[in-house]
Amino acid sequence: MTLKEIAALAGVSPSTVSRVINHPGTKAASREVENKIWQIIRETGYIPDPSARNLKMHKPQKGAPPKAIGCILARTHTTDPFFSKVTRGLEREALRSGYNVKYIFSYQDIQKPDIQQAIQQTRVEGVALLGRPDSRMRSFLKTNYKKIIYTGLNNIDSEFDQITCNAYLASKTAVSYLAELGHVHIAYLGERKNEIRYRGYWDALSQLALPLNRDHIIDTPLSTEGGYRAAARLLSSGSNITALFCANDLTAIGAMQAAGELGRRVPEELSVIGIDDIETCQYTTPMLTTIHIPMEDLGIMTAKILIDRIETGKRIPMRVELPFRLIKRGSCMAPPL
Repeated sequence: MTLKEIAALAGVSPSTVSRVINHPGTKAASREVENKIWQIIRETGYIPDPSARNLKMHKPQKGAPPKAIGCILARTHTTDPFFSKVTRGLEREALRSGYNVKYIFSYQDIQKPDIQQAIQQTRVEGVALLGRPDSRMRSFLKTNYKKIIYTGLNNIDSEFDQITCNAYLASKTAVSYLAELGHVHIAYLGERKNEIRYRGYWDALSQLALPLNRDHIIDTPLSTEGGYRAAARLLSSGSNITALFCANDLTAIGAMQAAGELGRRVPEELSVIGIDDIETCQYTTPMLTTIHIPMEDLGIMTAKILIDRIETGKRIPMRVELPFRLIKRGSCMAPPL
């Protein structure tokens, strides 16, 4: 399979395929076209010709199948924008090293017997686990894979290698920023069970000597719908909150929609901040203030460490933590007097 053949299957030019693979962040194609190109790459097992680019790659022996890794999303769908960005970095770095990402399955996918059978019959050298796994997922992974690496925002108690961004400190940074603006009554929208972002929120309020009101905490799925429902419930209750800390951007976007429908102006009457910095943040009205998580870099580092484990056989577990930063846009300001 050549780059030209990939382009023909995707219905785009070879230069578009090249830019999608080699130049992240250039918006060489629409999200739909990018997804189609990466799907074709996975299905065909395409590996770039190492002689065509000045890169160090592990070229397989003549006649040997290309090396492959798998990817499983522990708690979400493959369309989640956060993990979609992580998988792009994973796939790009894998290709640079002469590996193909053979499949990307969600937690829902691997509940199906036919998918489980396909995983058992498809040889991969290792797997990247994106998102926090439950005990059943851990058992499944240990049964089916020898090399496992975890990537996410929550540290997990496991012997797996871990690539993370410190969501605990990111959450405290978000809450502290709201407090600096003068907010006192700050609500939390997101998941609570074993969720480090919730712990960061709670500890930040405690350390800042701000009110700890359990009525201001809404346990909700990290989705646009979850944020919408949680914000609608909270804002309809007569609460005195002036700011929402949302555990991810999708939740924040849903919350902003609910606030608008209820007549609460953002940010004049209600400040909203999220975590992730997905692309959609720049297209909301107002643009969403958030904590930037280096999603693509998480994927790149995941591939680097996993492939190093495969190539060298190193076994001592390691943890790599990437930095975050506050992105100030238009959804936060001082509370109304």
